[in-house]
Amino acid sequence: MATGRLSIDLSAIVANWQALSALARVDSAPVVKADAYGLGIAPVARALANAGARTFFVAYAEEGQALRRALGPGPQINVLSGHMDGDARAIGEASLTPMLNSVDQLMRHLESLPGQPFGIQLDTGMNRLGMEWSEWAAVAEIALAQAPVLLMSHLACADEADHPMNAYQLDLFRQMTDGLNVPRSLAATGGILLGPDYHFDLVRPGVGLFGGLPFEHARPVVRLDLPVIQFRDLQPGEVAGYGNTWQATRPSRLATVSAGYADGILRSASHKLTLWHGDTPIPAVGRVSMDLIIADVTDLAEDPQALTLLGPQQTVDQLAQAAGTIGYEVLTSLGPRYARSHVE
Repeated sequence: MATGRLSIDLSAIVANWQALSALARVDSAPVVKADAYGLGIAPVARALANAGARTFFVAYAEEGQALRRALGPGPQINVLSGHMDGDARAIGEASLTPMLNSVDQLMRHLESLPGQPFGIQLDTGMNRLGMEWSEWAAVAEIALAQAPVLLMSHLACADEADHPMNAYQLDLFRQMTDGLNVPRSLAATGGILLGPDYHFDLVRPGVGLFGGLPFEHARPVVRLDLPVIQFRDLQPGEVAGYGNTWQATRPSRLATVSAGYADGILRSASHKLTLWHGDTPIPAVGRVSMDLIIADVTDLAEDPQALTLLGPQQTVDQLAQAAGTIGYEVLTSLGPRYARSHVE
């Protein structure tokens, strides 16, 4: 038995990509790493390719292989982790384009796959991936002689429009790349929303495709309905859930819902979680357990067969706020036990 029904609206993903692309007015390459943020890399990427996307980003070479199988020849597939040890076969056979992050990666790529396209990722202050200015200066002549397809960097604080780090990174990226005859990319979803100064030649929309902030005008993409598998009637003073952390203050009817933290509903949302029956909010009570959630349905006129966790009434970011995290984690944590469907 599935823990719930997870519906993924492919037309909404395409609409969000088109909306972000219209803001940028340059080439727009969807980021579909982590199985398209947990929503299914093959159906999501096919929908985007059918809508006109010709370049994609993934995190690892293995993801690139899966994407190539889904899309076939043609689209450019860029690998953000670069060319790691052991990646040569996957990169070569699947015709992937690694974004090289270090001098070692550059040399490995040129030695093992000479002539295979590549890009360069530059570190403009995030101190995570990419070549620092001194490293880039040391190998720029070698790299540029091999005609890289892209120079890119990544913004650390793009979801905070007024953060001074954005302007700092923009200025440093320009200093590292101005005058070079190579396409450039700096902006993911947040960077797109910062404005045209950050767009350069290519943007990389990611979480905004899937209904997440900072793209406030994104269309909702996911709906998650959870079945009710049992009801309980409690008298005042009775308790529910692990640790007896919730106590009835009135005659109450509780519904046990089939899903829990094993399915990506984080335990940290205990006592703060809201489910929905139509437009009626239903508070979850007690602790979220591994497979089950308890909800207080006392005020409903009839017993529900299912309750909605994600949908028009509650976005991934609203659920994330209840759990003290971000929408990215909610999306990528949605577990494999849901019955998934992709709808146009």
